Amino acid sequence: MRASPITPTVDLSADGEQHGFLKLPYSRDDSAWGAIMIPMTVVKRGEGPTVLLTGGNHGDEYEGPIALSKLASTLKDSDVTGRVIIVPFMNYPAFAAGKRTSSVDSGNLNRSFPGKPDGTVTEKIADYFQRHLLPLADYVLDIHAGGRTLDFLPFAAIHVLPDAQQQSRCEAAMRAFGAPYSMHMLELDSVGLFDSAVEEAGKVFVSTELGGGGTATAASIAIAERGVHGFLAHAGVIAHGDSGNVRRTTTLLDMPDGTCYTTSEHSGLLEMCHELGDFVKEGDVLARVYDATRTGAAPVEYIARRCGLLAARHFPGLVQIGDTVAVVADVIEENIPAGV
Repeated sequence: MRASPITPTVDLSADGEQHGFLKLPYSRDDSAWGAIMIPMTVVKRGEGPTVLLTGGNHGDEYEGPIALSKLASTLKDSDVTGRVIIVPFMNYPAFAAGKRTSSVDSGNLNRSFPGKPDGTVTEKIADYFQRHLLPLADYVLDIHAGGRTLDFLPFAAIHVLPDAQQQSRCEAAMRAFGAPYSMHMLELDSVGLFDSAVEEAGKVFVSTELGGGGTATAASIAIAERGVHGFLAHAGVIAHGDSGNVRRTTTLLDMPDGTCYTTSEHSGLLEMCHELGDFVKEGDVLARVYDATRTGAAPVEYIARRCGLLAARHFPGLVQIGDTVAVVADVIEENIPAGV
């Protein structure tokens, strides 16, 4: 396979604190010999595990970029045993445009793995992570939120894996993140996910959904920051610190099958009938969609197909046919120990 056109401006194997870029040449109208510069930080001291921390996989999700930017500016090599690789804005063109997908090629990075070294810009980024960063990592945390079109209960998430031992390691790391909720997540579309690439490589992987609406809140950022430190401490790269003495709990949720998802079959004005975190019963009205082109028409009601917790909802007030309106998750266990 061809070599990646991306080169790091830092030495990934050197001890110390380094701030630089992943440099991807990109010739365009306004810069004939230009490049896309993806910021990154590497903090390393001695031998130990490698943790890869990423945000901005989707460009309109901000808890990861904020928490990881703060970490990159404060983490010292004296704090670390091993190596921490921080990439706050993984799909930088998408992040710079405030969009879910790339402003360069419309690529969804989280549907582009394993990527191609001679493909689109987004595929080249995916290829570099797949072939050059993932082999270095023992633990990977990819921080997501709902972006502009979804809102979530704040949860850390893993998938159900065929390898029981790997599943157990991921489960422990998810609990160490210490989010208010912890989810066994079912994907509607798992092809090309960064998640799958990491899991297939045998690594410990945790993702998150920490809010949404195309913004971040003080509360969601605090969850992300505590979670990152808990994850690093669990990996053995940093000491537990004071937060390790604070007892926290999480509620374990599960998405066992497709009945968790409610998809709109109409376009129009959305009325949500429950708040995130509400318990709903099978048959409850989750939402109504009104025809916004005329008055006098009765709304279409969308009904819960299972009992559980409302874990996610469509965010904008207008909904399109095919949009996910709501996600209802099973409550497996409440108030179980979380954190490190």
